[in-house]
Amino acid sequence: MKSGETDRDTLMRLSAFEQVRRLSEVRDYLTANDLKPGFLFEGVRIPLINPQRGIFKPQRMRYLLSIKTVFPRPGGKVWYDDQRQVHRQIFEGDDSIDYAFMGQNPNVVDNLWLREAFENRIPIIYFLGIAPGRYQAILPVFISGWDAETLKARVSFGVPNEDLLAPPENVIERRYALRAVKQRLHQASFREAVIAAYDGRCALSGLPESLLLDAAHIVEDKDERFGQPVIPNGIPLSKIHHAAFDKHLIGIDPDYHLHVSGRLLELKDGPMLDALKGLNGQKIHLPRRVKDQPDRERLALRFEQFKAAA
Repeated sequence: MKSGETDRDTLMRLSAFEQVRRLSEVRDYLTANDLKPGFLFEGVRIPLINPQRGIFKPQRMRYLLSIKTVFPRPGGKVWYDDQRQVHRQIFEGDDSIDYAFMGQNPNVVDNLWLREAFENRIPIIYFLGIAPGRYQAILPVFISGWDAETLKARVSFGVPNEDLLAPPENVIERRYALRAVKQRLHQASFREAVIAAYDGRCALSGLPESLLLDAAHIVEDKDERFGQPVIPNGIPLSKIHHAAFDKHLIGIDPDYHLHVSGRLLELKDGPMLDALKGLNGQKIHLPRRVKDQPDRERLALRFEQFKAAA
């Protein structure tokens, strides 16, 4: 391939990366509708994904641009093993993960795109499903292995916050990159699960805009016994309520009642403060499913911290 063609492919790839990063800065997750417009290069619109396939190379590009793993809907059909296993692989993995070929023939064009990306060390985008119809965009990602016998490719993650689009050069860099992906996936999956359990509303105010909500841990995730990323250890809170909860200005007792610190109750300065003070004695909004409700033992531990900070 001529160097001019390589340079052009690189410029198009960088344009795609810039568009995906721009989208990710303003959205907690990406949907098919977000990705459908693709990206612009020299006035021409180029797709980012193929809605029907997980391995995608635009016609105008020389090499593979993106891979995708969907998150199965409850009761939905699982077409490939990686739909079930990719999250487990990331959390349990050491430095790379498997990505299943399309079908059983390693020589179909989609699988050959994976091989070309492997042989040429091409940086790509991984759209990783975190909930049905929702994706985290991870980039750069590299195909670090291709096996016709197992019908799988290996995927390694690029070192975060690096402008160079080169694959990690050693195991230490690959492990560092995978740890960063684990942390991001942990946060995204936990957030999606908690907010969905409460129908996309703040448990204190009822605010229905998910972009303004965080999934607050009741017990911090550094606590090995109680800090697991499970729904009963999370509460969806708006940004201001989350900040107040983290600073122990608002507490929640094991019976789900709200307590506002004396420090806030003594202040007088406008409607926002009045709204916070008005929560005192109220009860939080609970999820419909009992098994998703905040764990009382965790709330008791956290409430002791609130009282100690008073």
